[in-house]
Amino acid sequence: MVAGHYKAEQVDSNKAAINNPDLKIQVTVDEVFDNDHRVVNTKGGATGKFTFSAADSGEHKICFLPSIPGGGGWLSGGQVSGAIRLTLDLAIGETSQIESTDKSKISEIVQKVKDLNGRLHDIRREQVFQREREAEFRDQSESTNARVVRWSLLQLVVLGVTCAWQLSHLRAFFIKQKLT
Repeated sequence: MVAGHYKAEQVDSNKAAINNPDLKIQVTVDEVFDNDHRVVNTKGGATGKFTFSAADSGEHKICFLPSIPGGGGWLSGGQVSGAIRLTLDLAIGETSQIESTDKSKISEIVQKVKDLNGRLHDIRREQVFQREREAEFRDQSESTNARVVRWSLLQLVVLGVTCAWQLSHLRAFFIKQKLT
């Protein structure tokens, strides 16, 4: 396991470091012994970190390509004009040695995962509550619809009975008056 920390600074003609926040570094690591197989290809800021695991021992080629987005004119393609000072710190060793330096980062990630799990639990509980409310509302709506249908049928029966009663009395009236 290899871990590297780098810091790139743009240098002016007086060899003074210029803090350029637009400076970007592309880091590539190729395994020379394995037909230039690319192990790492990452882009980062002026300071950053890269890690890779070497499955086999052999020669590796590490390349740092600086660029400034929008800098240097449209013909330069973003390449940096002038000099770049690169400070590189490589740690080569077992995984446990390198990972021991990142315990704080791991604990932060663990805390974020716990927070996300808590939020997920809250969301699931809210979904169950919403399903229960929807079921209650659906049952109430079906009950109301059934009452409306029963009331409509009752009104139709009463209207039919009233029509039959009026027709029978009207017929009896016409017979009495001898109009039929």
